Amino acid sequence: MKLFKHHLLLTSLVLGLLSAASPLMAQTGKVDVAKPDFDNIPSPQFSVGKNKSFKPKDWLEVEVKFNIDMPRDYKQKFIDRVTVKWYVAIDDPQGGRKPVFLEKEVIHVNVPVGEDIYSSVYLSPAAVKRISGRDRAGKNIVKSVGGEIMVNGQAGYKNSGKFSSTADPGWWLKLSRYDKIQLLNKNETPFKFLWWDRYAEIEAPRR
Repeated sequence: MKLFKHHLLLTSLVLGLLSAASPLMAQTGKVDVAKPDFDNIPSPQFSVGKNKSFKPKDWLEVEVKFNIDMPRDYKQKFIDRVTVKWYVAIDDPQGGRKPVFLEKEVIHVNVPVGEDIYSSVYLSPAAVKRISGRDRAGKNIVKSVGGEIMVNGQAGYKNSGKFSSTADPGWWLKLSRYDKIQLLNKNETPFKFLWWDRYAEIEAPRR
């Protein structure tokens, strides 16, 4: 009898915890994410005041398309915060045999529900030259791209927010992180005001 009561109490406790967690779980979005793409693009040329001659160098852009579907009881048409964790593998600039990876976290705000939208990160011309030794970016300097999309601080429903350019979804766990080269978000580049409606809005840094 005592054993029965113990099991009954334990079952009630578990059900209570699940019930308390259900409102939180109900806000978890399902993330439909495409395979990431990367390409080299030249520095944009703007004419402001006095024209100065220069030869545009190459940036390397990495982007991913995603679409977030929220539960029926989620009444808002926008998501407050969407975090994209980026991992980009490159050849080791210090001559190591194994690739190393660069890491960047980009926080997007006011992300529309149920709409295709993009997130991106960039390697500057200086970073490209440090990796390859050339001013012109070849896509081959990027070995693989991966990451995860978080919705309001939570993982996507059934890990739906994970993405990778290879068949191995967690390849970065097997490599060393390299901190001497930075990935940049779009607002940290000359492309900040270009293709505005294609990309999710990036959270402004606090001052």
